[in-house]
Amino acid sequence: MNDDVRRYIYGALTVFLVGVLAWVGFIYVNACGFTLTCHRGDLTAARTPVPTLIPATLPAMQAVSGSASTPDECYVAAADLVGAWVEAGASNTEAFQFEDVNGQTCESTFEEVEPLFVNSNLWYSGSLACSSCHSVDLAVSPAQLDLSTYEGILAGSRRADDAPKGTDILGGGNWKSSLLYQFIAETKADVPGHDEALHSGLMIYAGTPLSEDANP
Repeated sequence: MNDDVRRYIYGALTVFLVGVLAWVGFIYVNACGFTLTCHRGDLTAARTPVPTLIPATLPAMQAVSGSASTPDECYVAAADLVGAWVEAGASNTEAFQFEDVNGQTCESTFEEVEPLFVNSNLWYSGSLACSSCHSVDLAVSPAQLDLSTYEGILAGSRRADDAPKGTDILGGGNWKSSLLYQFIAETKADVPGHDEALHSGLMIYAGTPLSEDANP
């Protein structure tokens, strides 16, 4: 009797397992066919006639004053443009002069300097804007420095308790001795984004050439 029961149980289990395997096989063949890749089950990708996302591998923007160079623009290193603005007094309204890589005397304003602090994907491909970290919220801004506005730049860094003035980052008008120069032109700080900006060698089109009669 015990042998008969065991045979009955084993037989039932065997039939059950064979049935399950047969059912799984039927579903697989019905969905995927007689292949091992089963691409038939993949969802169809929705496609549009034009891309809807900008690839992150696009090159960094090379001009802040326009999409292409023109005879009325000057070609200058981004750090040199900032330096010329600092040494001219760092005004947000007055024009300042600089010499571009072709030896032209050019004129620009803070309007063309500001994008270097607030525009992303500029210093190198995929870069964040300086102001994305150094923002008006000094409680979380590194070095308590706000680079999102003209007033914030002049207020400087290390502004404890939102003090109106901190450490001058413009070197009192001496660009090469300023903290800002150190961090965008020669810094060795182990801070994400700083080293990449240092080696980007960003050149931009900015300002307008001055006629010889306009030169002092």
